[in-house]
Order: sequence, then C-alpha cells, then structure tokens
Amino acid sequence: MKKILVTGGTGYIGSHTIVELLENDREVVAVDDFSNSKEDVIEKIKKITGKDFKFYNVDYLKKEKIEKIFQENEIDAVINFAGYKAVAESIKEPLKYYKNNVCGAINLLEVMQEHGVKKFVFSSSATVYGNQNCSKYTENMERGHASSPYGTTKIMIEKILEDLYFSDNTWNIAILRYFNPVGAHESGLIGENPQGIPNNLMPFIMKVANKEIDCLNIFGNDYKETKDGTCARDFLHVVDLAKGHIKALEKLDKEKNGIFVYNLGTGNPYTVQEMVETFKKVNNVDVPYKYAPRRSGDLPIFYSDPTKAKEELNWTAEKTIEDMCKDSWNFVVKNKNN
Repeated sequence: MKKILVTGGTGYIGSHTIVELLENDREVVAVDDFSNSKEDVIEKIKKITGKDFKFYNVDYLKKEKIEKIFQENEIDAVINFAGYKAVAESIKEPLKYYKNNVCGAINLLEVMQEHGVKKFVFSSSATVYGNQNCSKYTENMERGHASSPYGTTKIMIEKILEDLYFSDNTWNIAILRYFNPVGAHESGLIGENPQGIPNNLMPFIMKVANKEIDCLNIFGNDYKETKDGTCARDFLHVVDLAKGHIKALEKLDKEKNGIFVYNLGTGNPYTVQEMVETFKKVNNVDVPYKYAPRRSGDLPIFYSDPTKAKEELNWTAEKTIEDMCKDSWNFVVKNKNN
C-alpha cells in the first residue's frame, strides 16, 4: 500500500493527524527533528491506535535525507506540518523562519516533483487574511499583509503552490487555513506541549492552572466589537482539525488535479474571557488572571466561514468549547510527571 508522508509528525497537529490517518487504515511515514516536540510521542501514537508506522528523525532542510525517504518508500501524498510557528520568535529571528519554513517546503516539493508524487496538503493559517479583510473570513478573499515573518512564510508558500500548479496542472494540492487549534486527544496521551514560554492562549491557561505561571494576562478588555470587551477567536478542537486533513486527502484522492483552499474553523468565535471562564468551570480549577493593555496588532474579532469545507469536504467541527477545555486539562493532569 502507498504511504502518506507526514512532515512535522510528532508536533501538536501532526501527531493528532497521524492518529486519524492510522485509524482510517492509511499507511504512514512520519518525519520530525524534535525541534518542538518530544520523541515519546511516537510510542504514544502507537499506543492510542494499536498500529505501527515508520519514522525518520530528519530535518527537512536536509534535502538528501528527504530524497532517501522517497527512495525507500512508495509515497502517495505528503502532508506538510514541518514549520516553525511562534509569532514572537519569528519577529526576533526572521531569517530562521524564512529558511526553515520556505526553503524546507521548496526542498520537499522539489523531491516530490523528482519522484512524480504530486498530491500535497499544506498546513497554512488564517493569518494569511491579514488585517485588511474583515471577519468572517472566506477563502475567496485576497490574502492580506501578515503581521509577522511567520505569517509571511505561510503567504509565500501558498503563492509558491499556486505558481507550481500554474506551471504544471498535474499537481493536486489542498491548502488548509487553520484558525485557533486547542484541546488534546481524549486519551490524554498527546496534546499541546510547547517548549519554553507559550505563544497561544490555551497553553498559557494550562500553565497558570498548573501553577507554573502565577497569572494570565488578558490583553485588552475594552473592545467594543465583542460581548465582554476581550478579543474573540475561532477556537477549534485539534481532533476536529486533524479529521479535516483526512477529508482533504479524500478530496485529493477523488480529483485528478487541482488546487483547493479551505478554512478549518467552527465559524463561532469565543472571547478570551469565555475560554478562561469555561476552562475554570468544566475543570473545577482556578486560573488567576488580570487585564493588561491591548497588544499592538491584535484584532478584536477573528473567525472563519467554514461553509466551503462543509460543502466540498463534508467536514464540520463537532467538538464544543467544553470539550476543548476538558481535553486540554486532561492532557496536563496525565502528563504532570513527564
């Protein structure tokens, strides 16, 4: 059976997607260099699914090593998660982000082209809409100007994929624009475990709840556009997000060629305050917080129109904000000693 190559396979979204692939009887080859993940994720995926898969400890900037993977395996499609994703770090170290995210993707696409593998799913982001468009975001909007080098790499890779398809329309490409992934697998074995200071809301909430950080800062409580004055975002359970990749692959299996763009979100924004209060309520745990000044560049409200994914992929986010909060905390509780 031909295999699905998953780069960044031990990362947060990659690991959950491999679980869904294996549970849908797909053969998987995973690649990661553990720059933002841990090696024990491999055995945890196997424990959840009861299935084995091949793994390579490889930096995808090493093109010759990627070539070897293609030589040793019959690859049918590639899902690319292998990108750095910390917005603040990208502002401090832009060259690191452009080199890893953009050059790595080019390496991957070049090797795919050499081996005649032209089915590709790209892990993009809603950040490509920029500050110029207004919520709710639809796929036919023009890309905006990203507020960070991280976001710019997503825009650049989307453009590269469009140019690639224009030059050779035998490619079959799905671009998935994520909104705000949170949560963890219900087993508690895998979840979001960023190294260093968290960049996103939920990992910060969990570290405060776990008493690793004293207090959560909520940046801004005077946004007139939202129900309680705090920013509103389209939070999406990571398992729903992972299932979106399965649906995208199924779409590519049916199509001979094409380039397809989909939002993956719920279409229902929740405020930061709502997320914190829900987390406290469903887990019966305290999360001390205080209001801080607005951050430059933060939009009041940011959410998707997921209609296209529903109509063309038959995909809809099913899990609730309560599920997101319960599963996030369950992951922390079950991994306190790790």
